[in-house]
Amino acid sequence: MYPPAQSVVLVVVDGLGAISLRSHAGHARALTGSMTKKDVAHSVFPSTTAAALTSIVTGVWPGEHGLVGYQVLDAPRDILVNQLSGWENEGIDPLTWQAAPTIFERAHANSHQSFAVGAAAYAHSGFTQATLRGAKFVPATTPRSHVETAYEIAQSHPGSLVYCYLPQVDKAGHKHGVASGEWVAALEDIDAALAARIPPGVGVLVTSDHGMIDVSSNRQVVLEEPHLEGIRHLGGEPRMLHAYLEPEADADVVTTRMRADLDGMADVISREEAVQSGVFGPVVTEASASRIGDLLVIARGAWALYDGTAADQRARGMVGQHGALTPEERNVPLVRLGAFAR
Repeated sequence: MYPPAQSVVLVVVDGLGAISLRSHAGHARALTGSMTKKDVAHSVFPSTTAAALTSIVTGVWPGEHGLVGYQVLDAPRDILVNQLSGWENEGIDPLTWQAAPTIFERAHANSHQSFAVGAAAYAHSGFTQATLRGAKFVPATTPRSHVETAYEIAQSHPGSLVYCYLPQVDKAGHKHGVASGEWVAALEDIDAALAARIPPGVGVLVTSDHGMIDVSSNRQVVLEEPHLEGIRHLGGEPRMLHAYLEPEADADVVTTRMRADLDGMADVISREEAVQSGVFGPVVTEASASRIGDLLVIARGAWALYDGTAADQRARGMVGQHGALTPEERNVPLVRLGAFAR
């Protein structure tokens, strides 16, 4: 149980794994100063922003809210849809594609105001409409301005819920890796922002959607046409691929071949196996199931798998990656500050 608070600020630091945070504790003293071994939560599967952020702000698993990966199949139209940036281009309705009520809508129903502090560029995106509906969007720029704005809103609106999203660590990690100076600098900026004085009566929870693992170039495997025979679409992302088969493909043949090709690098399981195992949560709706690949290719260790036939190869060469099941990707901090401090 958390101590009582007049208002609550939920800070989500995108891409900040608990293991990476602890290994860089000297660069994040404000955040880790009172962090104990118990101050850890677990991300969902796949451990990717679209799925995990949506679970944070709805309180349900991906199998229920329907954002089951970075890029998934819209089966009626037979196209892949990017769950972060493809809403407008692909004509996806945020209100029906993600139908689970948000925590902000539930707060409003109980007469509590909600606010979301983020970059102005996100204010009107489809993903924002899918995940932050019910909250008033407030733009900010730097990590410090995000946090200070969130605290000011919480103080001036008693009983409110304020969501504060910080993407800088994730961006630095993808481009440079968790072991980089750029990543450490982004962490230091966020930690400095979180060192700001918290107003009395404001409870703060700091968490993340997922962690990250560095993948060296010699472990970035490109799948060419012979590897992909029988596969119509390859969605997901390099550490967790959704493979959607051609209607005439023999699933057993494709599965056997992929398991042999990727032995030691990835686990290949069927949609049915994934659903039955509960990896997408205890409830998987019909809509969600239609977006899950016929086969899931889940990277082991520090491997990443790329579609060599795709027109867009911008993801090739990313250092920090996520989406799979390693502790580095799934263990995230859950730190209490302000009125919630132990």
